[in-house]
Amino acid sequence: MSHRTPDWLHMNIAERLTALRKSKGLTQQAMAEFVGLHITQIKRYETGEAAPSLEAIKKIALAFTVTTDELIFDTVERGPDETLRLQFEAVRQFDDEDRLIALGVLEGLMLKHQAKQIQNAAAAQRQQIAAQAASRKLSAAPMPKPARKRA
Repeated sequence: MSHRTPDWLHMNIAERLTALRKSKGLTQQAMAEFVGLHITQIKRYETGEAAPSLEAIKKIALAFTVTTDELIFDTVERGPDETLRLQFEAVRQFDDEDRLIALGVLEGLMLKHQAKQIQNAAAAQRQQIAAQAASRKLSAAPMPKPARKRA
């Protein structure tokens, strides 16, 4: 069974809101009334002039029966890609023991990845501190005296 992702999920939030409104056949005024927001705010959200507050996102999601994730994130920003999704579906068919083993391996890999990220961040921070210290040393070094001219 193939599930088609709505086109409006592949856009920034301003484009997403506009496409979602139009997919329901609503004007900006009708959307404002439907959602319970002022039309000026709807216009500002759709032009990208302003970003909706969390409360506004919640109202829009409830009114249009979509998730807040669908309003905020592009489909590639959240959730697994198609290859991982198929693998997760296969793991779902494992018996309980094999599923626990697969989850344990996955958790181990995630911990390894997080540790690597922490190590890389710490190394970058050490390099930055060393560069700042070297910069301070250079700026604190005495300036050489100019050579005197002989008359």
